[in-house]
Amino acid sequence: MTMSAGWYLRRLSRMGPQEVAGRVGDTVRRRRWRSARPKCPGVTDARFTAVLPAGTIAAIPPDAAKRLIAEADRLMYGHVEYFGVVRDDLVDPDWWCDPKTGRRAPWGYAFDVPYRNEDAVGDIKQIWELSRHQYLTVLAAAYAITGNERYAERVADHLRSWWAANPPLRGVHWISGIELGIRLLSWVWIRRLLDGWPGAAGLFEDNPVARNQIWHHQRWLAAFPSRGSSANNHVIAEAAGQFAAACAFAWFPSSARWRSDALRSLDRHLRGNTFGSGLNRELATEYHGLVLELGLAAVAEADAADVPVPASIRLVLLRMTDALAAVVDSRLRPPRQGDADDGHGLVVDGAGTDRWASLLATGDAVFGRLAWWPAVTGTDVRTPLLAALVKPTEPTVTRPASRPAHFADAGMTILRGPGEIWCRCDAGPHGFLSIAAHAHADALSVEVRHDGVDVLADPGTYCYHGQPEWRQYFRSTLGHNTLQLNGGDQSVSGGPFLWTRHARSRVLAVDTSTEGVARWSAEHDGYQPAMHRRRVELIAESQELRVVDEVRGPRRDVRLAFHLGPAIAADLAGNRAVLTWARDGEDRSAVLDLPGQLSWRAHRGETDPPLGWYSAGFGRKEPTTTLVGTGFTDGAEGFTTVLRFRG
Repeated sequence: MTMSAGWYLRRLSRMGPQEVAGRVGDTVRRRRWRSARPKCPGVTDARFTAVLPAGTIAAIPPDAAKRLIAEADRLMYGHVEYFGVVRDDLVDPDWWCDPKTGRRAPWGYAFDVPYRNEDAVGDIKQIWELSRHQYLTVLAAAYAITGNERYAERVADHLRSWWAANPPLRGVHWISGIELGIRLLSWVWIRRLLDGWPGAAGLFEDNPVARNQIWHHQRWLAAFPSRGSSANNHVIAEAAGQFAAACAFAWFPSSARWRSDALRSLDRHLRGNTFGSGLNRELATEYHGLVLELGLAAVAEADAADVPVPASIRLVLLRMTDALAAVVDSRLRPPRQGDADDGHGLVVDGAGTDRWASLLATGDAVFGRLAWWPAVTGTDVRTPLLAALVKPTEPTVTRPASRPAHFADAGMTILRGPGEIWCRCDAGPHGFLSIAAHAHADALSVEVRHDGVDVLADPGTYCYHGQPEWRQYFRSTLGHNTLQLNGGDQSVSGGPFLWTRHARSRVLAVDTSTEGVARWSAEHDGYQPAMHRRRVELIAESQELRVVDEVRGPRRDVRLAFHLGPAIAADLAGNRAVLTWARDGEDRSAVLDLPGQLSWRAHRGETDPPLGWYSAGFGRKEPTTTLVGTGFTDGAEGFTTVLRFRG
């Protein structure tokens, strides 16, 4: 995907004067750096002291260690899967090759590489993911647990290979700050986990190539921070990686300045990226997880290095953890909202480890669980590692006495009912900052689960680059459980990470305290002059969810979509659909009575245009059933949908 001149003009229109000036300065600096590449300053006393406390590795639960070692052994045999693409070349990887398309990114000055052009570069996510070196943190953790030096030697071979293939400012891995930040965090943990290996110092602090790479990574991050309309999760990753490296690898004349600047940026942007309620302002749940992981890892580095951290950082992370505990369903699954690219801050666990359970376990260890938190029964490796470094502190704020259901600033409401019915209602801001990069056109959408199974599902994300028709579908209004007018989206897209007009939503009423019935209503103005208003009621006694849609304004074409989860089979007859699925060996069912004023049709796995798909993770999609009703708005009567669960 190559961005057009029109895209750049639309992108420029979303920037303020200060951001424009900063980006002009970045452009000048990039041109100057093309020919002026200073050498890493000499280092006379490079030592690594940010080691794990004694007994940390012994505290790792045996089943979590077993999963990790199994994952490490798969990696040692060369096997890995990223975004639905299986790689078997991990014994000796090609750092510039995209296994999906077979293309290799071109060599040259980093800022000349057309990384958005898949025809020239390949799928940039596939190329970048391996070079985050998070698979090497897994191998390093396997060494720390087993003492088997073959894991450490593989890590050393791959780092030396990467450093040789990617000199500073050359090639595709020196383009994006989030990649440099996460890579630095990985290197810190690799050095920490290899501390018992005799070759660790020779690989890092006694190695001029490693020191040169670490210095240039930090110099790059200090020079080119994400700014203005791009200061979302990327700037958190940049600051966290820069801070971690400046704490653990404090070997350079600039280390103290880099550390203080990164900590100041982390404090500012953690607060800026987070609502007061604790939910992430991007309203994209996967990025809530990424930012929380990065923040916890940064605090761990600060405490390991005895660097004071502003109380505001710990407070934001505490609120994020409490908010996560509040919104998950009975199986600890959070909402599927906005973009998701499976990004992680720190990876030291094997396949089958639950990300959200792990974060809640870490929150328990660091902040202490509240009485209303859901129980966490799974285990992980990361929690004991982080908990060994983070110094517990008593919260200085009052935490929620009961489980929150309505997050007014984020416009998110969770309705809960018997039989583990969970319903998310969305009336929040369209997204974060002027471009709302990771937002979807999903105003007033609902997401419904029964005992953790997606019944009315948010279809997910699937892709970012290279497949514009799929990118458009998965973030469109039709791609969510809401109402579409005149065939358009509620918000106007200006490109794959750019929205030029944002629908404005507002919650009209919420009542989650009444015994037996929970209610929510909201409206949005995305179809001016028409106004879409939706009411949702969850009635406990009948296990019934009632959704009423009204459109105020001139007569319009309407499409009302309900996306079923991949486990749900649907038998549609007229305007009634019987839904069936299995959970833990038991058959479950529900009846979906759809508005009779609309003509209903089931769609599944259609491609021209896309309709009837579910993406469980980035780069993966599978057919599922989407029920779409078509017709016209009908004034005050509205459209009533009733979902009744059986048994």
